[in-house]
Amino acid sequence: MAGGGAKQDDFQPHPVKEQLPGVEYCITSPPHWPEAFVLGFQHYLVMLGTTVLIPSTIVPQMGGGNEEKTRVIQTLLFVAGINTLLQSYFGTRLPTVIGGSYTFVVPTVSIVLANRYSNVLDPHQRFLQTMRGIQGSLIVASSFQIIIGFSGLWRNVLRFLSPLSAVPLVTLAGLGLYTFGFPGVGKCIEIGLPQLILLVFISQYLPHCLKGRRAFFDRSAVLISVIIVWVYAHILTVGGAYKNSPPKTQSHCRTDRFGLITAAPWIRIPYPFQWGSPTFHAGEAFAMMFASFASLIESTGTFIAVSRYASATPVPPSILSRGVGWQGMAILFSGMFGTLNGSSASPENAGLLALTRVGIRRVIWISAGFMIFFSVLGKFGALFASISMPIVAALYCIFFAYVASAGLGFLQFCNLNSFFRTKFILGFSIFMGFSVPQYVNEFAVVAGYGPVHTRSRSFNDMVNVIYSSPATVAAIVAFFLDCTLHHGDNAVQRDRGWQWWEKFRSFKSDTRSEEFYSLPFNLNKYFPSV
Repeated sequence: MAGGGAKQDDFQPHPVKEQLPGVEYCITSPPHWPEAFVLGFQHYLVMLGTTVLIPSTIVPQMGGGNEEKTRVIQTLLFVAGINTLLQSYFGTRLPTVIGGSYTFVVPTVSIVLANRYSNVLDPHQRFLQTMRGIQGSLIVASSFQIIIGFSGLWRNVLRFLSPLSAVPLVTLAGLGLYTFGFPGVGKCIEIGLPQLILLVFISQYLPHCLKGRRAFFDRSAVLISVIIVWVYAHILTVGGAYKNSPPKTQSHCRTDRFGLITAAPWIRIPYPFQWGSPTFHAGEAFAMMFASFASLIESTGTFIAVSRYASATPVPPSILSRGVGWQGMAILFSGMFGTLNGSSASPENAGLLALTRVGIRRVIWISAGFMIFFSVLGKFGALFASISMPIVAALYCIFFAYVASAGLGFLQFCNLNSFFRTKFILGFSIFMGFSVPQYVNEFAVVAGYGPVHTRSRSFNDMVNVIYSSPATVAAIVAFFLDCTLHHGDNAVQRDRGWQWWEKFRSFKSDTRSEEFYSLPFNLNKYFPSV
């Protein structure tokens, strides 16, 4: 054909990919050990944000000081290392970090503010009694995920999950945490914004300018940018930039305001029931159980995103159910050790897999080793834990966005050019996922309590914690509509992408599932995956 013009192939749609291409190291292809240690240390740095922020917010309300806060952070870090090893070795077998979860903050704060602790005058005793109450609630709540996971109940639910209903679930597992992104950067804009810009430049632009060292900057962007901005922030601190600033500004900007290093012991090994015997309260345990349910849904979305960025095939429902069971064990360990918070899959570490394009279990095992090592050597762990929160918030802006884009990537399996049913489910579920939690938050700011306000504080917490989770609201709406709206139509089944995931609904239907998710040492006969 004479002349220019586009070829016919240029107008063909992009082919569907069951495994994400472009991942340099997938689950079964580990990098060299030195590089693996650098990548593992980055995962350790990334998970420190949640590990430090939650205790720093809640422990002072319990009556604890810097010493108690440091011990809680050490314990949370130690348990996170153990749970990460168990999940990546016996659970889903995905390179998933298991750490603290913001979902458990609502019922935890409710326990902290309970009337029965208000009469305890000694701050340390109040801290201990409150911690024991939180421990008891977590121990009871862990049974929910243990039962629903190991019994196979969650597997039976997820058999009806299609790519269409997975889009809101995974997308809002990332986007639903937007309040921890740029709002956190803005608390100290002169530190947070340079971190955000530098991370984008090093990870996205610099590798294309320096072709020979592209892999180094691709995989080490977090470490390089954090070191540069951390040094810059310390120079501002010692130079007196915040000497006359308001206390709130100093707490966010200064690098010497945490008090963690001086309060941390040199060596300390956390152990079960270190705070004393747990106490149990039925209403608070049920409220924590509802938080466990919300965490279960959010973690399912994170597991699916991790499988995508590890270049694995879609996760069979039985494997997700097994992972939920082990996550229940993680919450049990959190209650036994007294971490102040429940455990869930970390979306920020899922985003780091995308940034580095390395989805190998070995890296996660190494990061778990760093968690345990630095939790025992308290001074060294406290040094890294004192990183300014605006730096961490800047990292969240990138990582949560990656998790959200993993959810949007499942649109490739759906037909967006047919039936307004697909568009309605997607738009309505995502909109409600943002709108309902926003209503709950605004109501609480104005009234001082959630929209569900009865005489039972525990019942209020049960309902409000569900409504406060964007991923939970979006997933419930999308799943219900997808399973009930014109469900029997064959054309609908194709448009929702059912045919692409159908062969992965059984563990042994595809050999790649056995390659990625099989338990080691023939343990499948003791913990069956089907």
